[in-house]
Amino acid sequence: MSADSAKSAVVYTPLTLKLYDWWVLSISNRYAWRCPTDTVLLPHFQRHMGIRHLDIGVGTGYYLANTPQGSRQITLLDLNDNSLHAASARVGAQRITERLRHDIFQPLPERLHGRFDSLSLFYLLHCLPGSMAEKQRVIHHAASALTPDGVLFGATILGHGVEHNAFGRKLMAVYNKKSIFGNQADSRQQLHDALARQFMQVEVQLHGTVAVFTARQKKPSDDGLANAITD
Repeated sequence: MSADSAKSAVVYTPLTLKLYDWWVLSISNRYAWRCPTDTVLLPHFQRHMGIRHLDIGVGTGYYLANTPQGSRQITLLDLNDNSLHAASARVGAQRITERLRHDIFQPLPERLHGRFDSLSLFYLLHCLPGSMAEKQRVIHHAASALTPDGVLFGATILGHGVEHNAFGRKLMAVYNKKSIFGNQADSRQQLHDALARQFMQVEVQLHGTVAVFTARQKKPSDDGLANAITD
């Protein structure tokens, strides 16, 4: 685990997780990032969740809990034990196959490779340190968990090439200074290129300052590895 990765993860204490849905999903998404949870992000999650699902960066488990018709074979992966506990409790043990504390900058355990029909990265990439080129490693590791026909989907707040309002600029400045975010240079094109190195079919839509993305038809592992940052 890198120290920088840990900085964004340790923010999620039991107290902050109790405030997360109100502050992030209600206030920040609607007024700072201009990407409402109920009309954009949740429907995107609900459309793409498969039978066997891996959720990376689990937050409070909001999206999983609000997709009750979705998978009952869910694996939760996060660097923070508090988030894993909160999400698991909210979603329900009957739907959770495994909880795994893991740094996604590191390769996934072999047992997870090629196992999942869908994989979600919701509000994870903008919390990670480094450039989008460095975050390519994360996308590469995530892709390894999907079946050949599996879908990777998610959302991330961009820092470059988008117009932030005053509220968003203030939050961006504070969060990046505290290493809660690492997204000042992240752009829509960089995200598209990073996904396209691993997948044949990529779609990135902009809602406010949030890139909502879907990637399918992962490339053969040798091609993906050649295009990713060397582990």
